[in-house]
This record gives sequence, structure tokens and C-alpha cells, in this order.
Amino acid sequence: MRKRKKSTMDDSKDSASKSVSETVNGSHQFTIKGYSLAKGMGPGKCIASDIFTVGGYDWAVYFYPDGKNPEDTAMYVSVFIALASEGTDVRALFELTLVDQSGKGKHKVHSHFDRALESGPYTLKYRGSMWGYKRFYRRTTLESSDYIKDDCLIMNCTVGVVRTRLEGPKQCSIHVLPSDMGQNLKALLESEVGCDITFQVGDEAFKAHKLILAARSPVFRAQFFGLVGDPNIDKVVVKDVEPSVFKVMLLFYFLSEFEE
Repeated sequence: MRKRKKSTMDDSKDSASKSVSETVNGSHQFTIKGYSLAKGMGPGKCIASDIFTVGGYDWAVYFYPDGKNPEDTAMYVSVFIALASEGTDVRALFELTLVDQSGKGKHKVHSHFDRALESGPYTLKYRGSMWGYKRFYRRTTLESSDYIKDDCLIMNCTVGVVRTRLEGPKQCSIHVLPSDMGQNLKALLESEVGCDITFQVGDEAFKAHKLILAARSPVFRAQFFGLVGDPNIDKVVVKDVEPSVFKVMLLFYFLSEFEE
């Protein structure tokens, strides 16, 4: 029995793909006007922003003037960003900024984006899950700062929802319509549009296109464009061929390879 020669080449083909993780970012500015009137509502009670949408999910900012929990935050204001729509294991990055209203640009920024390499995105398990700070800012310090002006407090909230997609070799299918070039060339020949050569066959004259004939026939290519050919020739006398036979031959050059 003849043994099959083992191939020295690996028949497998190389392939590649790429996982791309990125964030869909959006921001919301939450203004609390009449801050002093919000004080005293009690720990655990909050003022909620309007709902805003980022990355296909709804979000809201919760501001607790007297802290979120009485046992450890009564001296602080608390701020949280909450998932306000249905969702499971929504991964996101966050940033909360107290706006400096003095114009000096000394904003107070708590950014999860800056710590993404250390801790990664925060995962919100369900609607109502929160990310934020129980001790966001000491209340007495806040009230004597430039973050409050005319009894107004401004916060900017940025959410970056993590999206992961897989990229591989892009494949596309192009539907190629059946060629009608043969019919078009036949119509071109019959209309005599652009003809630059005339064949005199007996008493009949047939007009044609030198470039098409040269492409289809090495004899015509040599006659028109060869070393001894004449590209400027515009008339050829054909002898010993019946006009009907020559007409069929001419149609063959303009049609046969394109007809099924």
C-alpha cells in the first residue's frame, strides 16, 4: 500500500479577533436652589434630580442634605448616582463634581474614571443600585465655601456605561448581477457609434471598433497595433469571403464570450 506523504505545512489558517471595551458617556447638571430650605429634612431623606439617560439606561442623582445614615453621616452631605431603570449587572464609571461658583475653577471632583485601572467599573445589580459617597462633603465646610452662591448648589454628574463588542475580520457579500456586456457590445456594433474601421467585403461595407477587435483577436491586434500594423488605418478590403459569412464572424467577436 502506498503511504501518503505527510505534509510539512500546517493546513490551518490564521485568524484573529479583537475585544473592544469602551464607555458611552453622558452628563447631567443638577442644581439645588434653596439649599438652606432643604436642610433639616432628616438623615436618609433626599432630593432627587430629574431622570437622564446614558448608554440606554436611566439614571438619577440623589442629594442627602442631612446625610444618608444618621449614625455616621449626620455631619456630612451625601451624594449618590442611582440606576433608575431596569438592568442587571450594569457596569459603569462615574464622576461627581461640585461646581466652584466663584469663577476660580476650583471644582471639587470625585472621579471613578481616574481609578478605573485600579478598581475597574462599578457593577450595579438592579434598579435602585447606587454609587456615591456617604461622606461626600462636610456640611459646615460646604456652607462656608464657594460651592454655594445665592443659596444655590450646582453639581455635574457624568456616567460612562461600559460596552464590550467583538471585532473580527469584516466580511461582506456583494451580489453581482449577470453581465449584459455582450448585448451592449452588439448594440454598439449595430448602431455604428464610435466605429473607426470599415471592412469592405464585396459590395457590402461593415463598420466596427478596432480596440474591441484587437482585444478579441490576436490577428486584428497585430494588424492594427502590432510592430508592422497601422493604428491609423480606417479601411480594410476583405477578399475571398462572402459578406454573410464575414457578418457572422464580426458578430462572433462582439458577442460570443458574453452570451450564455
